Amino acid sequence: MTWARIMVPLAGGPDDAGALAAGRVVAEAFGAELAAVHAPADIADLMPWMGEGFMGGVQISAMESLKEAAEVGAAAAKAACEACGYDRTRLISLQSPVWAGLSMESRLSDVVVFEQHAACGRGPLAEAFQQIVADEQRPVIVAREGLAVGGVVALAWDGGKEATRAVRTALPLLEKASRVVILGAPGASSRTFDPRRLREFLSARGVEAETQVLGGSSDAGHLLLGAAREAEAGLIVAGAFGHTRLREYIFGGTTRTLLNSDGPSLFVSH
Repeated sequence: MTWARIMVPLAGGPDDAGALAAGRVVAEAFGAELAAVHAPADIADLMPWMGEGFMGGVQISAMESLKEAAEVGAAAAKAACEACGYDRTRLISLQSPVWAGLSMESRLSDVVVFEQHAACGRGPLAEAFQQIVADEQRPVIVAREGLAVGGVVALAWDGGKEATRAVRTALPLLEKASRVVILGAPGASSRTFDPRRLREFLSARGVEAETQVLGGSSDAGHLLLGAAREAEAGLIVAGAFGHTRLREYIFGGTTRTLLNSDGPSLFVSH
């Protein structure tokens, strides 16, 4: 199993270089295309504020500003792609409707790479991160310093469909890992599960893994982060938004704990 297309959304800003560098790490490991998708602010988002059949000076000025910003951002994205130095990089600059284009590009990619700021709800791509993970249900890598393919990978597993889907989708990464550790925290979960079942699933697919059952009934996210650090994992594979998004927003949840941490890079899938 392999990946053929790695997507990196770009905003045309200073975070693009880091996101592209992370995307290159993943793309090179699989000999894949690196699809750099520039997603500017969408002019269509202004339409509800303009009033039917009305185009005043303020509205026209706002549209012109967005067009100019999109052109500047596209030029910056192009420069970042050239500086990335990966010969299989393909730049795609989206036009309105931007979200429809971004959705389609994510559907045609094996995995989408975001930098940390977007995953934490900051910057121009924060909403795109939420939409691609939760609505499009595409697998996403949240890239942090030291991202690599081929090191230790920790699997945060609770027997749920989100966590199990994340593991299945991450199989190409697991096949290249030097060590795979399954982490389960039964005392911090409402589910009943046996990590050995996942080990059997992986073994049948050529991936040998260890299991570690974590004690304690505190927040599962902190237990998982601590165990992943002890295992010197460079990547945590986890399900995202196992509860409703509203409940996750209000109460935090494991997803929010992992996203807001300074721990290893994440591979998340909803």
